[in-house]
Amino acid sequence: MIWNQWYGILDARQLKKNRPLGVTRMGEKLVLWRCDDGVIGCAADCCAHRGAQLSLGKVHGDAVHCPFHGFGYDASGRGVVIPANGQQAPVPERFQVRAYRAVEAHGLIWIWWGDQRASYPPLPFFQELTEPGFSYGQFVDHWPVHYSRAIENQLDVVHLPFVHHNTIGRGHRTVIDGPVVDWVDDELRVWVFNRVEDGIPARRAEELDVTDKSAMLRFRFGNIWRNRIADDLNVFACFAPIDDDNTMIYLRFYQRFLSTPVLGGLISRLAMPFNKRILRQDKRVVVTQQPIRSELRMGEKLVPGDRPIVAYRRRRQALQEANPRPAAGGHHGA
Repeated sequence: MIWNQWYGILDARQLKKNRPLGVTRMGEKLVLWRCDDGVIGCAADCCAHRGAQLSLGKVHGDAVHCPFHGFGYDASGRGVVIPANGQQAPVPERFQVRAYRAVEAHGLIWIWWGDQRASYPPLPFFQELTEPGFSYGQFVDHWPVHYSRAIENQLDVVHLPFVHHNTIGRGHRTVIDGPVVDWVDDELRVWVFNRVEDGIPARRAEELDVTDKSAMLRFRFGNIWRNRIADDLNVFACFAPIDDDNTMIYLRFYQRFLSTPVLGGLISRLAMPFNKRILRQDKRVVVTQQPIRSELRMGEKLVPGDRPIVAYRRRRQALQEANPRPAAGGHHGA
C-alpha cells in the first residue's frame, strides 16, 4: 500500500453508534468507532496496557475502552483514562495507541494512511457522482488477491471479449486501438476503442481522436475507480486493501435517469445482480494471476493494449518512492 494516501476502507453503514468495529485493513488490525462529537476514531486494535483487542470493548463519549481493564483512548490514540488509577488521575503519555485520521464521506469510511499533518488533502472522490439525482446500489465482494491486481483488472481493456464474452464483452471486439491514456488532475483517464477483427492492425494511440469521446475508465489513488457508461450511468468501485493477499471490493451502480428517490434506488439495486455477475467473471480469472501482487517490472510480456496498466504501475511506483513508510514502531497519529 502507498503511504500518505486516502483510502476508502469500509461501507459507512457498517460502523454503528456506540459500538466499536474491528476490521483488518492495510495489513493491520484496526478498531473504528463513532465519537459523540461526530469524529470517526480509528486506531490499532490493541490496548497499550496488555494487548487486548479494543474492538471487543465499549465506546463511552469520544473514547473506546478496552474490555480487559477499561483503559480508554480518544481518536488521536491518546490514553484518556485508567480506571484503576481513578477517573480523574492523569494518564502517562506512554499509554498511546497508533491512530489514523478517519472521516465519513460518500457512504464510505476513509482513512489517511500516512503521517500526521496539520491539514489533509481533499478526498479523492469523483465529484460528478455527488451531483443531484444520483442513487446507487452496492455489492461487496472479497477477493483473495492484492488490491493492485483488482485495480488493474478494471483498467484492462483487452480481456473484455474473453472474460465477458456473454455479458459486456459481447460482439467479439478483440482488436484494441490505442487505447488513449492520460493523467488529468491526478486522475488516470482511459479512452477505449475496441473493434471486431477486420484485417487492419491495431491503430496507435497517436492516431486516435478523443475530442468527441469522453474517457470511459477513470482511476484515482489510493483506491477508487469509475466506469463512465453515460452521464447518468456509472459503475464505481473502491478496492479496500485487507492485507497483501486480500481485498474487499465495494462495487456500486450509480444512475440518475430515474431521479425519483424510491424508483431510482430500486433501479440501482435491481441492476446489481448483473454487475455482480460481471465482477465474478473477473474474479474467476484474476485470482489465478501470479505473482499475487503486481509491480512495474516483473517479467510479464505486455502489449500496446496494456497501456492503462503500465500508466497505473508507473504512477504507483513513483508515489511509493516519493512516500516511503516510516520504520515500524513509530506512532502515526490521527
